[in-house]
Amino acid sequence: MAASRWDPFRELAGLQEGLDRMFRDIDRTRTAQNFISSQWTPPVDIFEAGNLFIIKLEIPEVDKESIDIRMEEDELTISGERRLEQGTEGEQYLRMERGYGTFTRSFSLTKTIDASEIKASIKDGVLRVELPKKEEAKPKKIIIEG
Repeated sequence: MAASRWDPFRELAGLQEGLDRMFRDIDRTRTAQNFISSQWTPPVDIFEAGNLFIIKLEIPEVDKESIDIRMEEDELTISGERRLEQGTEGEQYLRMERGYGTFTRSFSLTKTIDASEIKASIKDGVLRVELPKKEEAKPKKIIIEG
């Protein structure tokens, strides 16, 4: 029996081939219809800036008219829909990775938000929702006497 040298990269190459085959098979089962009628989740950033909490959602190609923002009790819900361009059928796409259809994002808020002063704007495909703090929740400087 001839001795053969062990090559760890040969095993890795076999593993990579198997993974490539698996992902190709998955890709074949994903049709344009899955993307057109599915829900998708836009990425979000949430941060605090002074007396505001700010929520930013990436929602490119979503019409302002299709966005719904609701505040109910202590929950803010943002929903909307991204549609395919008019006159474009799903079968005409060569590759489709972005999701289309409806989206919903909900955020539990603290009681420190002044719901009557919430503002929203959209620019360059980014929805910005500003949530101002109630006056009693804002930090107060205490002056030392004496």
